[in-house]
Amino acid sequence: MGGSGVVKLACVLVICMVAAGGEAAITCGQVVSALTPCFPYLTKGGTVPPGCCTGIKGLNSAAKTTADRQAACTCLKTLSKTYTSINLGLASGLPGKCGVSIPYKISPSTDCTKVT
Repeated sequence: MGGSGVVKLACVLVICMVAAGGEAAITCGQVVSALTPCFPYLTKGGTVPPGCCTGIKGLNSAAKTTADRQAACTCLKTLSKTYTSINLGLASGLPGKCGVSIPYKISPSTDCTKVT
């Protein structure tokens, strides 16, 4: 990730911390950290790195409450808008490739307030 990528990542973290509010136990920083191994796949395709699925499974296990799932959704939505190099088709299919089912589509159009 180049210098501008680091700046974008920092901005995403701040936005997600503000957007998530105080109820959720999951932070946008945790979401980004869990998904960092996935970025090469999400931008270039190919094989899903094992560390990516480990992060997704851990994140899914940590999202125990509605507030957690909404916070993770909000962060994912923000990431999908901020990182224009992410292939949204690959992103939306990634949980399934890792054997995880999430209750929403990873998309900039997802209404995270409706995630339960």
